[in-house]
Amino acid sequence: MDYKDIIKDLEKKLFHPVYFFCGEEPFYIDMLCQAIEKSVLDETEREFNQFVFYGRDSNLATILDAAIRFPMMANYQVIIVKEAQDLKDLLPRGGEKSKSDKEPLLLSYLNSPQKTTVLVFCYKYKTLDMRTSLAKKLSKSAVFFESKKLYDNKIPAWIETYLKDKGLIIGHKALALLTEYLGNDLSKISNELNKLMINISPPQEITVNDIEQNIGISKDYNVFELHSALGSRDAAKAMRIIDYFASNTKDNPFVVSMGALYSWFSKLLIYHTLKDKTQNNVAAALGVSPFFVKDYIGAAKMYPMPTIQKAIHILKEYDLKSKGLGNTSMDESDLYKELILKLVYLDKVVLEEADEEIS
Repeated sequence: MDYKDIIKDLEKKLFHPVYFFCGEEPFYIDMLCQAIEKSVLDETEREFNQFVFYGRDSNLATILDAAIRFPMMANYQVIIVKEAQDLKDLLPRGGEKSKSDKEPLLLSYLNSPQKTTVLVFCYKYKTLDMRTSLAKKLSKSAVFFESKKLYDNKIPAWIETYLKDKGLIIGHKALALLTEYLGNDLSKISNELNKLMINISPPQEITVNDIEQNIGISKDYNVFELHSALGSRDAAKAMRIIDYFASNTKDNPFVVSMGALYSWFSKLLIYHTLKDKTQNNVAAALGVSPFFVKDYIGAAKMYPMPTIQKAIHILKEYDLKSKGLGNTSMDESDLYKELILKLVYLDKVVLEEADEEIS
């Protein structure tokens, strides 16, 4: 089932005996678990009928023993198993059958689940092998949901949809800024968006100023503005941003900035290889909003193919230096400044190396 379908069923008070939520993205697993906690029982019923187990501290036999009991003064009891991936007896060691050749405990329970129990498994950061009999049985006899990790290029659309559901819209630059800084951790993104929504009411548009004031990401000194400075070969602006980064390395870790720069130059490299350079095709190929295509076109003029290849080589070199390879004295502040100077004056670096090869 899709997570939206599960939520709709819960809102209609349509409950199932067993729910199994798994996958690499914990956000939806936590969201669905919280929805069940709030939907099945009211506040007075929860005290006697809602139980939480943790996989590392429990075992399946104990959990299922609790599951077969009847609720007390309520229509249902709720059993939630958090961190179910740590349950040692969920899948017997050595395959689907134990040494005594018995069915896995959960498989046996699924054949005749307690109808007055809502049993929820939160199996995070991994999924089951769908070829096993347990996984096949879960997919047929339980509400089985796999929460897949979103690719980076899907994050902007996810943020827009999340805000749209709350009646809010976000500007292009603000969206790009959030995407650059928050990565693809949906739990982290939703927490930061919730901070924004405390002070912003629909139908107000979220701007970069709102992000600076409520989340703490500078609207002037950020990776997005650094890309803009490099794209126009504005050395003064690039160095101002890097000075800010160098003095705030806790909020602007070198490794994070390196990743963002590598992504930016990689997209410029892709742009140069495209035969169809129409706006929509470029946007699709680079995984960016059509609004930003003009910025990549301008930057590509400043950085022809040979210089981009050299830039990527320099980024790899400084990534190694940041890890201590070939670097004995430079701290993150020095690495930042030297790296950006080389990227701004990349043509000169390429020419100097060409002269050295000739001589």
